[in-house]
Amino acid sequence: MSRAPLVSDTAMVMAAGLGKRMLPLTATTPKPLIEVAGKKLIDHMIDHLADAGIARAVVNVHYLPEQIEAYLAGRTDPSVAFSDERDELLETGGGMVKAWRAGLLPDPFFCVNSDNIWIDGPRNTLLDLSDAWDPARMDALLLLVPKERAHQHHGKGDFHLESDGRLRRRGKDEDSAPYIFIGAQIAAHRLLRDAPDGPFSTNLLWDRAIAEGRLFGVVHAGEWFDLGTPQAIAPAEARLAALAGDA
Repeated sequence: MSRAPLVSDTAMVMAAGLGKRMLPLTATTPKPLIEVAGKKLIDHMIDHLADAGIARAVVNVHYLPEQIEAYLAGRTDPSVAFSDERDELLETGGGMVKAWRAGLLPDPFFCVNSDNIWIDGPRNTLLDLSDAWDPARMDALLLLVPKERAHQHHGKGDFHLESDGRLRRRGKDEDSAPYIFIGAQIAAHRLLRDAPDGPFSTNLLWDRAIAEGRLFGVVHAGEWFDLGTPQAIAPAEARLAALAGDA
């Protein structure tokens, strides 16, 4: 059976962060190059891109950028371009906007975190994200996971998912929300319109999209691992080994 074409051939890969919570491992190594389960974090993500058929990765760099650039120099599937943030760390929103204004990102584009590990469900998760994209209704489509499939994550949850797929945030008076954003989305250029200059969080753009009824979510069918600290690595590796043994 033929599958629907991907909505974009390009993914932005967020790799510019300082990785402070992962100290001391990140004292001399950028977090995307930390190894987990025999593979560097950025390779876990870029392999998902290649498996989905995404042809081009736009990787932003700031902290120890030469290491990331040298490591990815020979990568061809997908091909790699860089968005240079050496002069100023722009955060998630500012990083997306800089790459967009430089003409590196088509409309729409995938955007993924480089320090993210997930296990796909029945098929590549990015294909599920692509199939659910509707440009007439959406400025962004976020990948979510329910708490029970979020390993090593201790937060209160990020979003509620309405019956029509729209998202609303956990309220300030709520102890929890059922879904966690796991660092992958499809974004339209419309999301980035009138964005400020300099560093800012994507939350600023998401909040506007929520107010306009144009922020949507898709639930990941597999498992996800929160790798925010060095202590999260060993249990993640144990679970990944168990899953590989069951395959």
